[in-house]
Amino acid sequence: MTPLSRRGFVAAAAGAAAAAVALSPEAASAVGEKPPPGGGDFADADRGFVAASKPGVVKNAKGQVVYDADAYGFLKGAAPDTVHKSLWRQGKLVARQGLYKVTDRVYQVRGLDLSNMTVVEGEQGVIVIDPLISAETAAAALKLYRAHRGDRKVTGLIYTHPHVDHFGGCRGVLPNGAEDGVPVLAPDGFLEHAVSENVYAGTAMQRRSGYMYGAQLPKSAVGQVGCGLGQTVSLGSVGLIPPTRSVERTGQVEVVDGVRFEFQMTPGTEAPAEMNFLLPDLRALCMAENATHTMHNIITLRGAQVRDARQWARYLSESVTLFGGRADVAFASHHWPTWGGELIVELLEQQRDLYAYMHDQTLRLINAGWTGREIAEEVELPPALAEVWANRGYYGSLSHNVKGIYQRYMGWFDGNPAHLWEHPPVEEAKRYVKALGGRTAAVARARAFVREGDLRFAATLLNHVVFADPEYEVARAELARVYTRLGRGCENAVWRNFYLTGAQELREGVREAETSVVSSDVLLALDVDQLIDSVAVRVNGPRAWEVRLTMDWCLPSLGKTWHLTLRHGVLTYRSDTKADPGAGVTLTMTKPQLLAMLAGKGLGGIEVDGDVSLLRTLLGVVDKPDPNFAIVTP
Repeated sequence: MTPLSRRGFVAAAAGAAAAAVALSPEAASAVGEKPPPGGGDFADADRGFVAASKPGVVKNAKGQVVYDADAYGFLKGAAPDTVHKSLWRQGKLVARQGLYKVTDRVYQVRGLDLSNMTVVEGEQGVIVIDPLISAETAAAALKLYRAHRGDRKVTGLIYTHPHVDHFGGCRGVLPNGAEDGVPVLAPDGFLEHAVSENVYAGTAMQRRSGYMYGAQLPKSAVGQVGCGLGQTVSLGSVGLIPPTRSVERTGQVEVVDGVRFEFQMTPGTEAPAEMNFLLPDLRALCMAENATHTMHNIITLRGAQVRDARQWARYLSESVTLFGGRADVAFASHHWPTWGGELIVELLEQQRDLYAYMHDQTLRLINAGWTGREIAEEVELPPALAEVWANRGYYGSLSHNVKGIYQRYMGWFDGNPAHLWEHPPVEEAKRYVKALGGRTAAVARARAFVREGDLRFAATLLNHVVFADPEYEVARAELARVYTRLGRGCENAVWRNFYLTGAQELREGVREAETSVVSSDVLLALDVDQLIDSVAVRVNGPRAWEVRLTMDWCLPSLGKTWHLTLRHGVLTYRSDTKADPGAGVTLTMTKPQLLAMLAGKGLGGIEVDGDVSLLRTLLGVVDKPDPNFAIVTP
């Protein structure tokens, strides 16, 4: 098999829309509409089907569409030449929607959001695991389950890890929170990571997520066909019910509504806080997002902390040791289950070897002096790993994962002094275009590379022209065409979405997003330290160079006072139980009042002692993030 995962796409030949993936005869038989002998993934994806939600459209209280599973009805028949054949196959598998029986007392609702919602039947009701992104989709999933299994109450909620597609829909299954003592379980550190990731760099991540998931692309064979991990993200109400019970160690056993859960802690894998668990009495294993039917991300293209591929592989080895022979089915927070003890172990070992191989080979070449970009072109998976469908680069890619591993160990600098102090993109672009003889000559040279089939370098040249002169429509149109061709050749759904969204924005401009980066539930879950940090990272340093002030934030209900100092353009703080008599102003308030104040809603109910103008001075040097910043133009 050609190492497509290495590059994430196959460049189109001259005049062709996209090249087909080169597959072994055995693998090629599974790409088309018919499943391979024995069923394989297609049979597993359909196994246990109970019923679909009809229509597969979820709306909010205002009648606005939150999720449209029916929009993927075009994923039928053989792959068109506008979509990579392997990605088309993955899309057909992931687009399946409905309620599925996993095993006795374990059900999943799949295809109503990016992730799966799992329902385990207990003695008095049901335990919900990973309640999707939005309250609306989670409520629809629970309604579908109840329509076929009875109106059972929710008696427990479990978050496997702190990504929004695994907790955001919590209010759809527990509208009033953890009422009546309903336990909410999560891995140790869950709340800290759930709120910090959505706040500190939340605006930038949200903007890039629009590219990653192709949020504004049409759902079609020439647009968004999915994202490899699922089809797309829902756009409903995001909530966060804080955990009431923390899982802190491997081997910890918790009983929820009469159901035994045996946990394995896996911090630093797909999320900073994550856990797998076994239902020993039901012989069912949940692998969270640590083993799915795709190569996952070591570094996500939306932005995140680099994950530890070495630890990921080690925890998968531990999973085999802990759970091998004890489960008849393994399910995850995405995709379809795997049945059979031997096949479960095979999946875990193949994914373990995938992450271990990319980690170890990257380190081997780092220590031979290779850079991240060079390693990404050199490393390819062994055929025995590359031909495993679950190891294919539909969501993560070998190329950007290798660069992520390099980043984790070596940082942004590759050691070459020429890269130590390069011009920023616009200034560098102007110089490239000048060296090439001007914008017309640069576009002509780029077109020559297109004719030669080198779309990658054509994109590089045209990007320089666009950054040197963003109003030059000829270059924008040519770059949009190149991005479109690159996107259509991608096996990786996320790369496809990035290329096609870039092309769309070059042609049409940025479509303003009105979505909120963080929900009120997430803000309420932030502790006061995190709230101050969220202000500190938005202080405009140069505007605040000459500002010096002190203030106290006193929250009697928490029994603490936070002493804030703005000096040298930096907001710092400390906390204790005493007031600072030297503070310029003291604000005594509740946490909801603090949130309202930071949201610009005034000082209603807040007790003020001192110079209140200092608060206006502080907020006056705090920038408001731009959720619609440019990406493919300066």
